[in-house]
Amino acid sequence: METTISSKYQVVIPKVVRERMHLQPKQKLTVLQKDDMVILVPQKNLESLRGIAKGADLNNYRDKRDRF
Repeated sequence: METTISSKYQVVIPKVVRERMHLQPKQKLTVLQKDDMVILVPQKNLESLRGIAKGADLNNYRDKRDRF
């Protein structure tokens, strides 16, 4: 896929990518620059992260005493 930077430095994300990633209008993206790449990462709101660790085993979890 390919896109072009407009005269206002705007970029259109191709429809296929928007649909696959479930991107929405006004959704925030974090812009990262690494070497010669620009990386766009969708930001998640805290509510969407609720429950991601459900069922995680907390036994033998390291604490501050285990740190160097």
